[in-house]
Amino acid sequence: MIILSHYQAEVLLAARRKWLTAVTVSLDLNLSQEQVEIEAQGIHLPDGQRLDWQVVEEIQESKSRCFLVVEGAARAVQFFSEQFGRVYSLYPTIGAPTMLVSGIPMHRIKDTDPHADTLEKIHAARPLVGQVLDTATGLGYTAIEASHTAEHVTTIELDPAALQVCCSNPWSQELFDNPKITQRIGDSFDVVAEMDGGSYTRIIHDPPVFALAGDLYSGEFYRGLHRILRNNGKLFHYIGDPESKSGRSVTAGVIKRLQQAGFRQVTRAPRAFGVVAVK
Repeated sequence: MIILSHYQAEVLLAARRKWLTAVTVSLDLNLSQEQVEIEAQGIHLPDGQRLDWQVVEEIQESKSRCFLVVEGAARAVQFFSEQFGRVYSLYPTIGAPTMLVSGIPMHRIKDTDPHADTLEKIHAARPLVGQVLDTATGLGYTAIEASHTAEHVTTIELDPAALQVCCSNPWSQELFDNPKITQRIGDSFDVVAEMDGGSYTRIIHDPPVFALAGDLYSGEFYRGLHRILRNNGKLFHYIGDPESKSGRSVTAGVIKRLQQAGFRQVTRAPRAFGVVAVK
């Protein structure tokens, strides 16, 4: 799988401007580096594909998309969900890409990157041991990182269209290859209601914004999370920028409802943009 964004396209175009015959560049969105040959008409990729300069220029001009290269053509990683009426796309950053859901980024990208953002969430819920629940798969970064120390991770994704984006994202491949990760499709509100009590030692709840998933911020849902968490288990709940006007309001409501649901030691985790609660 070869996938490029404007960051890699600029490296290629800069090499052409310098009349180089080869250049080292990432072909998997900065996971690794490979050497590609520079030709008059375009670039010669290691898998035998050739990409015309016109296509490279088109990729470079598109700052908000990642492109899968297949048979010498570039296709934007973007899918429309008929079921939910949402557009999912892969958005490039200097490091790991994020996913846009109807134009809204699913990770923090200002003054950070999605991988660093994920590590902050993992750190807030540490130690990630035993059975871990990830209530919103997204690109799978949380489930992947949690699986490195947990006994097992269960991750829930509402929309199969989001997993299509994962399939085209090099940073998400462990989501499909790691036997310690189990994927479930469905609404977390309903899936959690069906789970056995005391099933998990850690829960990472990183829902979409309130406007897209208000039920995942409800007292009823929090009571469900409390029920399936083991005694002394820990919940991390991502909320958003606690310093913004909306963030302060949502955080206050979340803390109140978590306490009403039975959680104790509900504390803010400002570096991770969320709160931590203990059962």
